[in-house]
Amino acid sequence: MSADITDILREWEFDSDNQIRIIQAEDGRQVLQVRQPMGIEQYELDGRPDGKKPFGRESALEEFQARLESYRTAHGGEEGFALSHEDFAALQGEGVLFYFRYLVLFQIGDFIRTARDTEHNLNLFALVERFIDSDDDRKELLQYKPYVVRMNAIARAMISLHKEMKSAAEDILSSAISAIEDMHDIDTPAFQFERVRSLNYLKATLKQIHEKKGSAADSLKVELQSAIDDEDYERAAALRDRIQELDVKEPQEE
Repeated sequence: MSADITDILREWEFDSDNQIRIIQAEDGRQVLQVRQPMGIEQYELDGRPDGKKPFGRESALEEFQARLESYRTAHGGEEGFALSHEDFAALQGEGVLFYFRYLVLFQIGDFIRTARDTEHNLNLFALVERFIDSDDDRKELLQYKPYVVRMNAIARAMISLHKEMKSAAEDILSSAISAIEDMHDIDTPAFQFERVRSLNYLKATLKQIHEKKGSAADSLKVELQSAIDDEDYERAAALRDRIQELDVKEPQEE
């Protein structure tokens, strides 16, 4: 097989309006592809995004969770268990892979998998927060926790809204707001920025859901605000068009 992928890139030329597709691989599984200006990214839809099995497991997180459980069994508790800088590097690298995938999943409206991937990273954060040796490593990762909490909450709220479970969506967003407000302060620009931005966005979304009757257009407006917040203006434009179409079809409130 030739290493030259010119024909593949020519077959799927870069188009900012057509960057994402899900295809069937030769073995029958589905994979997620993203066309970038200089190439194609490919993600597994399930399992680790890169398809690897570190330590023979589904993820590095699963390995270190298993090590913790074995330590608890052997020592009767968690005292003395610690993660090294090398362990941190493995977990951080895996978290980045899940981050890139859930951004794409959120963009295409796959909120179930977005919730799953953000939950993975939140569990990863929890392990690092409790057991990492280095304060610098801990700070390096946890400064992004407000953002991941927000993305997880929005994905789960969208699932509830699509099921017309408005009160459940409100509870999810309220819990996320409380969780971010209760976080220990981290003295980095990224943490301060993400904490304020995430709280403002979650509170605005909660108010929007609370004050309006649930509808397909309202759900799309939640997605629209997230797209604007993340400066994904192409997706925002597409969402505006869909909202306008629904506004024409749906009766207006008196």
